[in-house]
Amino acid sequence: MEIKTFGVIGAGQMGNGIAQVAAASGLNVIMNDIKEEFVDKGLQAITKNLERSVAKEKISADEKDKILSRVKTSIDLKDMKSADFVVEAATENEPVKLKIFRDLDEICVPGVILSTNTSSIPIGRIAANTSRPELVIGMHFMNPVPVMKLVEVIRGIATSDETFKVTWELSKKFGKTPAEANDFPGFIANRILMPMINEAVFCVYQSVGKPEDIDTVMKLGMNHPMGPLALADLIGLDTCLAIMETLYDGFKDSKYRPCPLLRKYVEAGWLGRKSGRGFYSYES
Repeated sequence: MEIKTFGVIGAGQMGNGIAQVAAASGLNVIMNDIKEEFVDKGLQAITKNLERSVAKEKISADEKDKILSRVKTSIDLKDMKSADFVVEAATENEPVKLKIFRDLDEICVPGVILSTNTSSIPIGRIAANTSRPELVIGMHFMNPVPVMKLVEVIRGIATSDETFKVTWELSKKFGKTPAEANDFPGFIANRILMPMINEAVFCVYQSVGKPEDIDTVMKLGMNHPMGPLALADLIGLDTCLAIMETLYDGFKDSKYRPCPLLRKYVEAGWLGRKSGRGFYSYES
């Protein structure tokens, strides 16, 4: 299966990062979102990242221009008819994702793999909304995509060995290290990471420590590059809450219950970096 054109649904933080690494690997990319302003903002983010790499002499200005020339923007999902492989990186909202997959199944050529960057929604459930469940797979990139080396490759119950192999090799083509996970809530990364973040939020909620002190303990005591609360702000507190709710719904185990303070922050619109305020203030 030869992949020349790579489709990305979603031009946000994850989507534009995935589009960047795909274009840097030599593929033509179609980056789609629902509004022109979203794809323009995504393209600006890619341009800014590449300019930073030029300034650090990691790539040349000519390489930057070549990478950008491979990224085409789109606000019509029907443009995915030209894609040889698609990754969906829309918001972590199950009804939205399921509709996208139903539409992609109608639009994309038979045989095209449809992958999802979901951080917690079951692959089998997504696949069941298509007529090609053997061609549906999880391709979970880490944030920020251009920097982080890991891609979780997640098999659904119907995912074929060929689909898995193609996705695994594509991850390596992007310069990433793939890791195989099976289709359980949260997969590997978020099943371990999110309860840790949630417990850090409980520590704030119960006045065990201030956010700065909790993050300092984890950075210096456990040698983490970033504290869990700063990381939650980077990921987005709404995304953290959505993943915790998926874990709780999937396992029905009280250890996965979202902290009430996390829910309160999300309800107040304190979503982290993207809203200017979370456990820390970013408004300046």
